[in-house]
Amino acid sequence: MVFSLLGAALAVAVAWVLFGTSVLGVRQIEVSGTQVATPEAVQAAAAVLLGTPMLRLDTDAIAERIRALPPVADVDVRRSLPHTLVLTVTERTPAAVVPDASGYAVLAADGVVFHHVAAPPAGVPVIRLDAPGPSDRATLAALRVVAALTPELRAVLAEVLAPAPTRISLTLVDGRTVVWGDAESSDQKAAVATILLDRAANEIDVSVPDIPTVN
Repeated sequence: MVFSLLGAALAVAVAWVLFGTSVLGVRQIEVSGTQVATPEAVQAAAAVLLGTPMLRLDTDAIAERIRALPPVADVDVRRSLPHTLVLTVTERTPAAVVPDASGYAVLAADGVVFHHVAAPPAGVPVIRLDAPGPSDRATLAALRVVAALTPELRAVLAEVLAPAPTRISLTLVDGRTVVWGDAESSDQKAAVATILLDRAANEIDVSVPDIPTVN
């Protein structure tokens, strides 16, 4: 009986040390994988106070808070005992940029605006949109078109115009226009437009890809 009581008391004491004191508390937070987001912003979003017992950390909740940062696509939250919280961030990848008053808004493939830059990054298409964002139908349609472009089309693309989700067109670097229409059958439209790039025409219309026209 005495030994049982002593064992129970010891278990309570150990649990209190581990969960209720800073003996195994957070003393350091390591952040990696950030380029757009800053380590300071990630730590602030994590909202973990130094000294918090490591075993009391809710890693799922911490990850959810960090994923709310626009540049963050995902994050791995890991305890490195005895005292370090490790946050490994995966940032969103630029899918396109949209001209705005301060330069260019950077869009991810899901339409989220997660960064601003002074000039478009190399190889990232420019889209002209009225209201870029993940709930804007024209934004999502234009990004579907961009994702379907062949390397040949990307190489001669100046910008994508998307005043409406059904009125998308490409402007090429030589001034020619590719009329795209909506984002349906974009893979087929891209293949047809690529074949027609060598035609002498000011306008290539692939809005109905089975019956393309050149003018």
